[in-house]
Amino acid sequence: MAADLAQVFQSLSATYTRREEAARTKLADCLMDLGAAVDTSLVRAAMDAAAEALPFKMVLTHAETAGIREALADIRKQLTRQLLTRSPGSSTCQIRNEAARMEIDAAQHFLATTDGLLERFDDTPAEEATPQAEPEPAPAPAPVDAPKVTPAQKRTLEAIRDNGVKLQEMRVGQAIVQVTNGIKPRKDMVEFAISQGWATKDTSTSLYVGQKVQLTALGEAILVG
Repeated sequence: MAADLAQVFQSLSATYTRREEAARTKLADCLMDLGAAVDTSLVRAAMDAAAEALPFKMVLTHAETAGIREALADIRKQLTRQLLTRSPGSSTCQIRNEAARMEIDAAQHFLATTDGLLERFDDTPAEEATPQAEPEPAPAPAPVDAPKVTPAQKRTLEAIRDNGVKLQEMRVGQAIVQVTNGIKPRKDMVEFAISQGWATKDTSTSLYVGQKVQLTALGEAILVG
């Protein structure tokens, strides 16, 4: 079954919404425990997840009146303009500076994740040809079909979508897979998904810190289809 733009984007958006909800819930639980210190790593995780989810929410809100295609195009243009003019925070408040940096990183990640999505699901009708005698209708454009994958490959993509997968190098030349929850997929399966364009890793951070692995639009289309 060929997935359309709305299906793929909603599936992609749901991934980030779930992560934000989970991060906020963990932070809320921590804050409600009056006998324990506030875990600042949970604050950072909630801020990061909220920043990553925001562009997807902006698209879905705009799509309520403009349609998903126009909404995605508009938000991509808006974020691109912001990245060209915005610089990391220079406030005396470190939390504000960190939030500003996360918003910039999230905008860059959103643009990379949705790059090519509009073109892949281009449903713009072709221009009408000059009327001819006894014109024949042009064949309908073929639907965009996601490639078929094996059950193991699908489980790997599901783990990348749901389990917070990242690649981390504990020793030089020896990368391993880490997850924040759930089942850990095999490293060779994750690397294969990346090589096929089904997933991408965040190379803005070093392998020693850990590079987050996210599904691309094609990877989401595979799971939707």
